Amino acid sequence: MATRFSLRLAAAGIALAAASAAHAQLEEPVATENGLVQGVPGKLPGITVFKGIPFGAPPVGELRWKAPQPVENWEGVRKADSWGNVCVQGAAPERQPVNSATDWPDSPPMSEDCLYLNVWTPARSGTDKLPVMVWIYGGAYNEGGGNAPFSEGDNLASKDVVMVTFNYRVGSLGFFSHPELTAESEHGASGNQAISDTVAVLEWIQANIANFGGDPDRVTLFGESAGAAMIGGLLGTPGARGKFQRGIPESGGWMGLATAQMVSRESAEQRTVAAAKELGAESLAELRALPAEEIYAKIRGQGMIVDGWVIPEDISIARAEGRLNPVDILTGSNANEGSFASGFGPPVTVESWAAGAQQRWRDLADQGLAAYPAISEEAVKSYDTFADGMTWLHRQMAESLARQGQRAYHYRFTHVPPYAPGAPDLGSSHTAEIPYVMDNLAAPRTFPDRSSPELAAASAADQALADQMSAYWVNFATTGNPNGEGLPEWPAITEVGPNEVMILDADGSGRGAWLTPEQVGLYDAIYARDVAGPLGLGN
Repeated sequence: MATRFSLRLAAAGIALAAASAAHAQLEEPVATENGLVQGVPGKLPGITVFKGIPFGAPPVGELRWKAPQPVENWEGVRKADSWGNVCVQGAAPERQPVNSATDWPDSPPMSEDCLYLNVWTPARSGTDKLPVMVWIYGGAYNEGGGNAPFSEGDNLASKDVVMVTFNYRVGSLGFFSHPELTAESEHGASGNQAISDTVAVLEWIQANIANFGGDPDRVTLFGESAGAAMIGGLLGTPGARGKFQRGIPESGGWMGLATAQMVSRESAEQRTVAAAKELGAESLAELRALPAEEIYAKIRGQGMIVDGWVIPEDISIARAEGRLNPVDILTGSNANEGSFASGFGPPVTVESWAAGAQQRWRDLADQGLAAYPAISEEAVKSYDTFADGMTWLHRQMAESLARQGQRAYHYRFTHVPPYAPGAPDLGSSHTAEIPYVMDNLAAPRTFPDRSSPELAAASAADQALADQMSAYWVNFATTGNPNGEGLPEWPAITEVGPNEVMILDADGSGRGAWLTPEQVGLYDAIYARDVAGPLGLGN
């Protein structure tokens, strides 16, 4: 099976297309718990796509900020040929890249009624039992949708998986705590509505995905940035336990994108009350009466928090005590995660780097300069401590689950994609791995990736890397092990040295150098100071 993922040989491609065309698609309506849905042909032979299937009742009126409620059944056959509404958020048509959920000609309208999912399947019948891959988009908890062009699932589905994308509520409609909301909850909790949306999707998959040819016992969550952080949160969510078997967090973890304690519900509630007062809304009823667009625009979302129920405790505690939800994990980040901020502030010099050590690392300034010495202009300009701190965080996730007996793999994406002349070269930036994971090199990019879809799609080296990475991801979703015939060997986290990692790069993927011992020691010390110590976890 793995040989089809090696190189795109013309003969193999023709044979695969012919075989796919010969296979019957899911032409008959598919049954869900709420009614029948009719899919449409996908962009590749043999793929059927179902768009806009509801997984929760519209969260409007009294249901605003509630966990998803059951969907009303429908009569007859629901045509699943168009995206459901995208959740209320801010469009960004002048930004480069634009908001991938809202700013394309076929983007659906924004609405508070937005709890919809999409399914791509290569199955010929409901008995195929293929692995299921569920994408959680990033966007700083503030934007995104399951309709984004870069996450369309035809190419991954053609590799024999069922691919699912979905919308979760964003901003202050999806991450919102309030004392009255807490009081009306039977669990005495509020916040993390977006996590509840994700759990509802997992429950929908358990109930329905077999009819689409998927295996409910082989569900992999994969996501980037905020989506990766949400996977980290789901490692400690009781409601998600047993509903997914594997996770692939890309460039984000339970602490967010950097080392920190998780925010408490009480702190989040205080911020909400203060922001609501500025709107003249003294009660939850008044807040629910306001237009969703005004809520989103004028109250800042709190992001993922410890709410006391959906996420009952800081995930760092569950990690330290070996109580993470038992899932296999493949996790990692990019070499130039912080490059999108490289134009902010004055240029870095040897003098400014040394002078900024106290502000950067506080009481660990000496240790920081030992790990990142101010030895030359070239050296200080090459440092990306944001990226290094993030790769350290991903290492902790992999090692923690390995200690619990799960299969675990850690990567670092170092490939520099092609950039058009005149475009800022951000290297292997935040979000740059996504087109390779999705095998969607020609698709428009998502912020802040400024690389060229046209040049990447025309590059044999980039095509080969997309084949390779998508194969690793699919293999992991299929068996819990990314390795396969024709692929460079990917060692498990238990098989690499303390300063080694799996490098993913068109110039050669394989075991390579990771952080230096001094850098690892620095991030260990930051974690001890900022998280483990305050939480009483020791070192």
